[in-house]
Amino acid sequence: MGFRENLKSELAYSGMLVKELAAKAGVHKHNIDNYLNARGQMPSLEIGVKLAKALGVSAEYLVDGEEASQAGKPQTTSNYLRCITQLAEQFDDEQRKFIIDFMKWLKNRTSQDIPR
Repeated sequence: MGFRENLKSELAYSGMLVKELAAKAGVHKHNIDNYLNARGQMPSLEIGVKLAKALGVSAEYLVDGEEASQAGKPQTTSNYLRCITQLAEQFDDEQRKFIIDFMKWLKNRTSQDIPR
């Protein structure tokens, strides 16, 4: 995905409105609208960093959807995985073990058994 798609995805994930992101990042709403529209203009580095900070992600992630890992290799972190992680942090160890067991059970089921 590119900047436009990543910005849309992060905006949806954060639950912020464009005007809220604009206020939090100190960027004009009109500019953000331009980044999100079909033409998908790219912001300056300075504005990209402001948007990333306001959304709680790195500028790298907004540009190419990858975060730099500690080993220097990029890693992709989807919104789903971040959401799962944030939710899991709210549970105690026993609840986390139950969730892990459930996920293992779910993984072992055939795709025909799992509703979509």
